[in-house]
Order: sequence, then structure tokens, then C-alpha cells
Amino acid sequence: MVSCMPAFMLDPYLGNPLHAWLLALGIGLGTAIGAKIVYWIFSGVARKITSKTKSKLDDIILDMVEEPIVLGVVLGGVRFALTRLSVSEGVEMWIDRIFYVVLVLNIAWLLTRLFEALFEEYVVPLAEKSETDLDDQLLPIARKGVKVSIWLLAVVIALNNAGYDVGALLAGMGIGGLALAMASRDTVANMFGGITIFADQPFTLNDRVKVAGFDGTVKEIGIRSTRIETLEGRIVTIPNSTFADSPVENVSLEPRRKVVLNLGLVYDTTAEQMREAMKILREIADETEHVTAEPKIAFNAFGDSAMNILFIYYIEPDGDILETQTHINLQILERFGERSLDMAFPTQTIYQKAVA
Repeated sequence: MVSCMPAFMLDPYLGNPLHAWLLALGIGLGTAIGAKIVYWIFSGVARKITSKTKSKLDDIILDMVEEPIVLGVVLGGVRFALTRLSVSEGVEMWIDRIFYVVLVLNIAWLLTRLFEALFEEYVVPLAEKSETDLDDQLLPIARKGVKVSIWLLAVVIALNNAGYDVGALLAGMGIGGLALAMASRDTVANMFGGITIFADQPFTLNDRVKVAGFDGTVKEIGIRSTRIETLEGRIVTIPNSTFADSPVENVSLEPRRKVVLNLGLVYDTTAEQMREAMKILREIADETEHVTAEPKIAFNAFGDSAMNILFIYYIEPDGDILETQTHINLQILERFGERSLDMAFPTQTIYQKAVA
């Protein structure tokens, strides 16, 4: 049978006639068009169908699978196009391996996208409604753990399909395990630090802590590090090993905030006025909201330029510390002024002896 193709179509180019290359190219272009049609079906027709249902589950699944499925269509088309070409067994083997690796990774991408969307839609709202902070701490770790597990499993399956002996690879990794452990000792220390945080719970989410010179609110507790928002509004990432090796002050757990105030009255103040000043301080503490326990008030020292009154009071954790302090200080200023109780300031008296 005589071919009707022009001679140049039958001439070999890189081991295949030109018509075979054109056929493979045509299949590839057709696959790209088909992938575009599939994407249009998902984004248009299928979305209209799922939007009419009451459940969000079908919308989430559709939204997460459309891009990986389109990529899968492209992969299948490219693989079919390559079968139209005549290649050596070695090249064919490498094409199959690459195809299976990319296919497995594409499936892993689909699963992680689907898991992330379902987790965000259903699991996170349940954690936000719970009264404990433990689930808020564990959920980010579980979230990352599942995603990492999916990708690790995908890599193992991909390597196995590519013809590699995964068991031998893992055994080979054991030979360099000591060197790896030495290189990653900081990471291991941070992971143990994270376990210590979850076991001992020196703090939880949204607690204010002081550690390693930082003062701020705990925003996220991970297995390797913890994020703190400082009082300046900056996010600081602290390795968990720091919490295991350094003292941690949990400001949020203090039963009350102690405020120490030293007041100095002028030396012209009489004993009766001193008693009245201490009485005023006690009345202010008793009348101020969020001030708890008995205040400690004492005429405790004769200073260089003033007679000192020690005033110690305690603010409840629910109270606004700055606002309470401002209120008390203003009350002291107003009431002492009304009773002519004068505050002292540093003074110095110089005696000069006249020389005859």
C-alpha cells in the first residue's frame, strides 16, 4: 500500500516522521482545549447546580477538585500524545516514571486542598465555639501534621512507582542518621520544648507572657516555635526550646496587680494632717472600682526633703490597670489639694555663717 503523504512528512526527525510529531502536537493542543472545556464545565454548569443545594459540602468539593482534575486531564493528554511517538525502551521507561510521579503529586495536591477547605469550613468553627483553649493549640499542629503526612505518603508512592526501592532508601537514610541528628539538634530541642508546653501548660493562647526579654500576647503555639505579639504590635517567633530553658512569667495568671506609690508631704505637715492624708488614701482605695484587698498605708520614712507615705493597693485582673491608676492619682491630687496637704519636692537649705 502506497502512502499518500508527501515525502517530507515521512522523513524522520529525531527518530520519528514529521506526521507523527504533528499528530502528537495535535493531541496535545486538543487536550489543552479539552482541559479548558472541563474547567468551563466545572466553573459554570456544575457551580450552578451545586449552588441550588442547601449544603456547602458539594460547593467546597467542586471548588477544590476542579484545578487538580484539569491538570490531570492535561497530564493524560500529554501522556497519550507521547504514545504516538516511537521511542526507545529507556526513554519510554523514564516517561512512564515521570508521568506517575506527577500524577501522584497531583492527587496529593487535590487531597490537601480538599482537606484544608473542609477543615476551615467545619472544624475551625467548632473549635472557636468551645470554651477551652486546648483545641485552639492542637488544631494548627493537627492541620499541619495531616498535610505533611499526605505529602510524605505521596512522595513514597511516587518514588515506588518510579522504580526506586523505598525500603532501601530509608535504610540508607539510617546510615546518615547520626549526622542528621547532630545537624537538627536545635529542631529536636524545639520539638521537645513544644511537647513540654503542651504537657505543663505554662501558658495558653491569648495569655500575656514575659520571656527572653519579650513581653506580649501568645498568638500561636506550634510544635517548633511560638508566636507572640509584643506590646508594640510586632510578631515575634520564639523557638520552643527557649521556653524550656528560660523562666516564663505568665502575667495573665497573676491574681491581682500590685501598685506601689510613695508620696512625700512637706515637713510643715502636722501629725494630724498626716493622719488625715492616710485616711484619704484609704477612702480612695475603698471607693475605687476594681481595687481589691486591704490597701497598705504607712507613714514609713523621714526623707531628705519630705515625710514619706507608702501607699500599696491591688487591682483586679479584670480592671483596666492604666485607667485605675489614673483615677486614683487624680483623686489624690484633688483631695490633697482641697485639704491643703502639700506635696514635697526636692529642696536644699544652705546655712551661711557670717565672717566678722
